[in-house]
Amino acid sequence: MLRILASLAVLLAAALPASALDRAAATAAFRAFLDDTVRPAARAAGVSSETFAAATDGLTPDFDLPDLSAPGTPPRADGGAFQAEFTGPAAYLAEKKLAALVAGARKRAKTHAATLAAVEKATGVPRGVILAIWGKESAFGTAAMPKEAVRTLATQAFMGARRDIFLPELVAALLILQEEPVGEHDMRSSWAGAMGQPQFLPSKFRAYAVDFDRDGRRDIWGSVPDVLGSIGNFLRAHGWAPGVPWGVEVRLPASVSCTVEGPDQGRPVADWAADGVVTTAGRPPTAKDVGPTGHLLMPAGRLGPAFLVSGNFYVLKDYNESDVYALLVGLVGDRVRADGRLEGGFAKLPAFTRGDVRNLQRRLERLGHDVGGADGLVGFRTRVAIGREEEKRGHAATCFPGAAAFAEIGK
Repeated sequence: MLRILASLAVLLAAALPASALDRAAATAAFRAFLDDTVRPAARAAGVSSETFAAATDGLTPDFDLPDLSAPGTPPRADGGAFQAEFTGPAAYLAEKKLAALVAGARKRAKTHAATLAAVEKATGVPRGVILAIWGKESAFGTAAMPKEAVRTLATQAFMGARRDIFLPELVAALLILQEEPVGEHDMRSSWAGAMGQPQFLPSKFRAYAVDFDRDGRRDIWGSVPDVLGSIGNFLRAHGWAPGVPWGVEVRLPASVSCTVEGPDQGRPVADWAADGVVTTAGRPPTAKDVGPTGHLLMPAGRLGPAFLVSGNFYVLKDYNESDVYALLVGLVGDRVRADGRLEGGFAKLPAFTRGDVRNLQRRLERLGHDVGGADGLVGFRTRVAIGREEEKRGHAATCFPGAAAFAEIGK
């Protein structure tokens, strides 16, 4: 009977416009989802009946979240498109934004010098990198955490754009309530269920959060030592190599194609130097700049600055998969200890939507290119594919979506 009522609720929610009746129907279907889907998954993971009941009794969906679609309908294909990481690199890396983060990081570097030194010693991660992540994720702990994690995760698992990833995160959140001295109403998160000042999803909290102040709690909401220690521990666990810089800005000669970008095309730094690549200071790059192996990074292709990055850059991408996020963290981290600016500017970048890019990616796939999935995001595989197709057609490679790429490729 419960499943029949849930099915009727789903049909009503899908068929009717946003209204009170819509919400009532969706709420009924949500309750069925908790009972029929979440409860068995939680039980299988070891969540007790008492913990489940305490967390979900009376729970309702949060209809104010972005990226929701009606129950029973497919998830939105453009989920998360409004996030800053998925907008143009020029706006994300604007000097005003970088300077504000640097100022905030330098201030906290003095206030928390002893803690940062201890974290740096324990993890091998430079304090500037840790401060940059802290600042970007939660404005050094001053940003509001407006949501309750369990309600947010349950709503996203039920009717969000990325439902498949949120069900296990919801179960992980229930396990945190069972295992940790934290109450449901204190477990604050963002709209996407990322918790506390480091913005850890529940599974990341369970795996990487640490009790750095040794008070018996892994408190990423209120304890600065736990926040900083947890960020450092995450990066250490993902392979951060102590003493290796994340990368350096370079000048790329026209003779070096932008299609050699990416983590799968690394070369000894001496080879890059032999090809005429120099730092912005005009000297050949060395291992002191980027470690023994360098990977080309061009977030806007030939329309923006170029970098040689190390494996540590890709560790930063484990924290947030966006190229420009990892780049921002590296740039701010460096400037905590020494002044600097980007030398290479961004050309006026073409305007396009995520749907435009997704259609271009599908055309590139039909032509045999690996774009890393048609997700509408201009990642390095898409940039390389565009550049290779441009060269195949006799054009100079730009490795970025432009009017010519949209007009010609795949037509």
